Amino acid sequence: MNVSLSESELERYGRQMMLPKWGKRGQKKLKSSEVVVVGTGGLGCPASIYLAAAGFGRLVLIDKERFELSNLNRQILGWQKDVGRSKAEAAAEKLGELNSEIEVKARVIELTENNVHELLQNADVVIDGMDNWRTRFIINKECVENKIPFIHAGIFGLYGQITTIIPGKGPCLRCILPETPKEITRFPVPGATPSLFASLQVMEALKLIVGFGEPLVGRMLLFDGERMSFTTVKMERHSECPLCSHL
Repeated sequence: MNVSLSESELERYGRQMMLPKWGKRGQKKLKSSEVVVVGTGGLGCPASIYLAAAGFGRLVLIDKERFELSNLNRQILGWQKDVGRSKAEAAAEKLGELNSEIEVKARVIELTENNVHELLQNADVVIDGMDNWRTRFIINKECVENKIPFIHAGIFGLYGQITTIIPGKGPCLRCILPETPKEITRFPVPGATPSLFASLQVMEALKLIVGFGEPLVGRMLLFDGERMSFTTVKMERHSECPLCSHL
């Protein structure tokens, strides 16, 4: 691995490098990696903050939308002065100020079937920050075809779910959901719920890139915030999945 760490990086990341299976080698892996965050909203904003703080070398933020006042209870990279600004650009600007050691790129564009390959082609991990199933399944298909890890999360009110999809090693999103769920365009969400799941997504990304621990492959972690309970459900690959059964 032809990557070095500067003195400032050794100081910045010193506390996480204390983990026995992390160290300088793990930090160099992070520095060499690219993470694509699709959606700079309730999930994507806090996920991007912790990805940047951890030292992932290149972050790509994809979002076509602009901040609205109703976003600000949860989309924490959007401040009052950012209402009307591109979400991806405003978020990238702040992340650059948080950590000048990394590269952050904003893509103000809608991810579609036509551009998904170009947008994800260099990704080592893709973070699901979306609020619709149509785009999630486009990402899932591209990640399966190119064997890119895809960390899915979704929330509703005080409820949420997360799973890590590693093509060929566990079920893909289409295995888990053979039928596309009905889209809900506006739903309740306090900021704490997506913040919790964004943190879990980053933890999964760290484990995948550094190379330790047991990711949520073949398992779905469910959270009920009203009862403050976590449940893990085992998920199996579907033998007739049109996307990943051949892997």
